[in-house]
Amino acid sequence: MRNSPTVFDKILAGELPCHRVHEDEHTLAFLDIAPVSPGHTLVIPKQARAFLHELDDEYAAAIGRVLPRVARAVLAATGADAYNILQNNGRRAHQAVFHVHFHIIPKLGDHGLGVGWSPGQLAPDDAAQLLAAMHQALRPAD
Repeated sequence: MRNSPTVFDKILAGELPCHRVHEDEHTLAFLDIAPVSPGHTLVIPKQARAFLHELDDEYAAAIGRVLPRVARAVLAATGADAYNILQNNGRRAHQAVFHVHFHIIPKLGDHGLGVGWSPGQLAPDDAAQLLAAMHQALRPAD
């Protein structure tokens, strides 16, 4: 998925400009140039990884610390009282840029993210199988 530098890699390298909202050692936040609503902001790690599960813990933790701070700034700047955080992994999940990124999208009137949701049901047997597999995956390697 990462055969050539992404637009975000080029921003991090200083090859493309951006409207910087926040920057620290591990992260960069900047305004989206094709916003869904005013204030739509992207938060990216400075580690070049296509998918969230590929991030080192240090970069993942940095994203976790920065997202609430930048969300507060987006709300304060736009006057919005609602917002979405969106993060996609893989083409089938609608990922277009293969560098981990989070969208902070304020909901302002009719502007913002529209979400469709089709909930199903979780059968007890299915839950048990999923839990066993997840618990196994979370165990430290010997």
